[in-house]
Amino acid sequence: IRFSIPHPISLAFKISFIFYKRLLLQRNYLKSKSMLKHIVMWKLKEFAEGKTKAENALIIKESLERLVGIVPEIKSLQVGINEKNSDLAYDAVLISTFEDADALARYKVHPEHVKVSDYCKKIRESRVFVDFTD
Repeated sequence: IRFSIPHPISLAFKISFIFYKRLLLQRNYLKSKSMLKHIVMWKLKEFAEGKTKAENALIIKESLERLVGIVPEIKSLQVGINEKNSDLAYDAVLISTFEDADALARYKVHPEHVKVSDYCKKIRESRVFVDFTD
């Protein structure tokens, strides 16, 4: 009986590739399944809660970014503040990713998100959103 033993370099390469692929999946560089994108844009009041529009946009940005690591459903989150002055432009945008609609629903009722949402309601003129599967 003859046994075949894989070459050590070949075996090391296969093991390394498996761990590398797993790392990429964990960090969302590779997508193992569709994800839900949740995009929200706000037009802010010129002055609200004792702050200017620019100050409130920064508060929204910092508050939402702080939720990463606190709200486990968030897979990715980015907040942008508008840089172009135009009546057609919105003042801030949230681009976030969730595993599915159920994860988004849990995010929306998370106590820390509710605090941010309540503040946004006080300082906004309007809000629009879109949810889609990527």
